[in-house]
Amino acid sequence: MATTIHCDIVSAEEEIFSGSVELLVAASIQGDVGIGHGHAPLLTSLKPGPIRMKKADGEEEVYYVSGGFLEVQPHIVTVLADTALREGDMDESAAQAAMNEAVKSLSHSSEGLDYTKAATQLAEAAAQLRTLQAIRKQLNR
Repeated sequence: MATTIHCDIVSAEEEIFSGSVELLVAASIQGDVGIGHGHAPLLTSLKPGPIRMKKADGEEEVYYVSGGFLEVQPHIVTVLADTALREGDMDESAAQAAMNEAVKSLSHSSEGLDYTKAATQLAEAAAQLRTLQAIRKQLNR
């Protein structure tokens, strides 16, 4: 049996996952980070994107987070997400529509455009679509 670390993924609304993992990969603001047993303590901000994990039983799971923080302590890794979604909670057509709307808003910039909001919507929609693609890739193995 591989060495594991306990992982909790928590959003503002609920606990999404709690269990042992061999590996967790997340998109931090410094780049992708891989966390496993024995990792040095760490606190970093997360970008919108997938959280990929290999559980203790060898099963792989992918979740989406819209941002937040990742904290690594000696025996636990915690993901504190603004929003965290399971595969079944994501709507690909809604994410694609949100991405198209954000692109449209940004390309037709006007005086009343909230650029930051439109750019954030674009990043989150693109990250949800990347997460869904990662899940499909995992299922097709």
